[in-house]
Amino acid sequence: MAFSSTLLLVCLGVLVHQIFRTRETYHIVVHAALLFFPPTFLLVLDAYLAGLPRPLLFYYTVFWMSLAASVVMYRISPFHPLWRYPGPVWCRTTKFWHAAVATTGAQPKYLQQLHEQYGDVVRFGPNDLSIRDPSVIAALMGSSGVGKGPNFIGAMLTVTNVPMVGIMDVDEHLRRRRAWNRGLGPAALKEYEHLVIRRAQQLVERLGEQVGEVNIGNWLNYFSYDVMSDMTFGGGSELLQEGDKNNVWSVLEEGVVPATFMGQVPWLGLYVAHIPAAVKALDAFLQLGKEFATRRMERGSITPDLFHYLNNEDLPERPQPPLQQLVDDGILAVVAGADTVSSAMTSIFHCLLTHPEMYRRLQEEVDRFYPQGEDACDSRPHREMTYLQAVIYEAVRLYPPVMTSSPRKVPQDSPGVHAGSLYLPPGTSFVMPPFALHRDPRNFSFPESFWPERWLVAAGQVALADAPLPSPSHSALKTRAHFPSAFVHNESAFMAFSYGPMNCAGKGLAMLDMRTVVCAVLQRFEVRLREGLDAGCYEERYRDYFVSTRPEVPVVLMRRDDGIARRSEYGIPAEPVS
Repeated sequence: MAFSSTLLLVCLGVLVHQIFRTRETYHIVVHAALLFFPPTFLLVLDAYLAGLPRPLLFYYTVFWMSLAASVVMYRISPFHPLWRYPGPVWCRTTKFWHAAVATTGAQPKYLQQLHEQYGDVVRFGPNDLSIRDPSVIAALMGSSGVGKGPNFIGAMLTVTNVPMVGIMDVDEHLRRRRAWNRGLGPAALKEYEHLVIRRAQQLVERLGEQVGEVNIGNWLNYFSYDVMSDMTFGGGSELLQEGDKNNVWSVLEEGVVPATFMGQVPWLGLYVAHIPAAVKALDAFLQLGKEFATRRMERGSITPDLFHYLNNEDLPERPQPPLQQLVDDGILAVVAGADTVSSAMTSIFHCLLTHPEMYRRLQEEVDRFYPQGEDACDSRPHREMTYLQAVIYEAVRLYPPVMTSSPRKVPQDSPGVHAGSLYLPPGTSFVMPPFALHRDPRNFSFPESFWPERWLVAAGQVALADAPLPSPSHSALKTRAHFPSAFVHNESAFMAFSYGPMNCAGKGLAMLDMRTVVCAVLQRFEVRLREGLDAGCYEERYRDYFVSTRPEVPVVLMRRDDGIARRSEYGIPAEPVS
């Protein structure tokens, strides 16, 4: 009887594994039923038939050990549908390994290293692939591509109140996306332009009041958060004027590490959601978003904003969405929009300040379109400023604000997906990491170098023979004779704004913000990096979580219209006069 009970417990463990494997669920009650009911039932049955011949702990230990052994053996066996894809054994065994890596912020470089070791398709989790093949981007992420993965379930600690960007059902995602497309389309951006201009002008005025060294990244954080609050809720934030008195950015940065971990193992987030201390920061943001949304609904449309579209105020025949949906999407707009734009702008200034020759070329373009006294916030010349566009694209190629990309997942009940030579079976989750794609020499010449000219050469605006090459200190290039035999520029591998109908909805707004701020700052100030600062520290300390965290970029500013008279005040030595 004891032997038969043991064998039955082992069989039940294997059976429950098959249920978990084929019927993925995020309901805790179902988890509890599958984990506790089988051994409890057998225990009661044995007690009834034989008077409980074994200790209570025996039933649960044997069952759970059998379940765990079945899971591990299946994941590393040739019977697993992802068996043919290479990757570390420990990654195949459990997703907790990669979750731990992700919490260090080093996920992009870790995946890049795996690709260098194993090839273009790497298995980095039991059911997870990282794909570094631009030829399949359209098939996997285009109009007929794969829907979102469950990472936002873990990060937001909920299976019901997921923001638009994390909705897994493709049809529902695209339905919710329509309001965002209206609210972030070209016509709507024209309505928001005065908000960006006002904040950009405020930014340069506040920078002009600073004396000595300034961490420009903090001010770009303030600008982007204020702009997104204006644009989403019609106001509510004054970080540029008052500073971060409520530690908004500190709370955000503290929360991204656990959110990143839970995003890798989303089922665990539903358990953590029941721990009050664990949800304190998230609750604070949700409460702030609810206050903003409620005030905005009570006030109505004073000026056009994104909420106007999210709340269907532009389509009065449609019903208003639920308040919780507006809160979730509003927080998404403010937090995700502010962080990605701030991250990109910080990287732009870091790249320019560590490459003086590129800084000078952009400065010349800014001076040509915005002479002293002209309005540097006027967006009309932006489309003609080809070097500005190249600088922005090159900075986000090197430092994409979302370095790993949002996971996609083939539905468990689908027939699987074919893309080129790849076959992704049901239940497969995958990422196409921009960082690894952008740093692949098969996609871009000098992939590790900041070289804006590559975009001008690719567009036919500059001949390769006439384009200044990357500085030897920032590439393996010694002379033009060392240039590779072929210029490589594969824009299909450029994923800074994601791809397809579920790409970055705010790309147009982000470009407007970046162009306006860069032009305004360069017209007003001469910006210099702190003398002696190690340029390599930026990339070493750049961390990729749900949102990115950046190291400080300490700069000294001098008003260009004040000339040499104020150099000593700003700590800049007078340049010799020939």
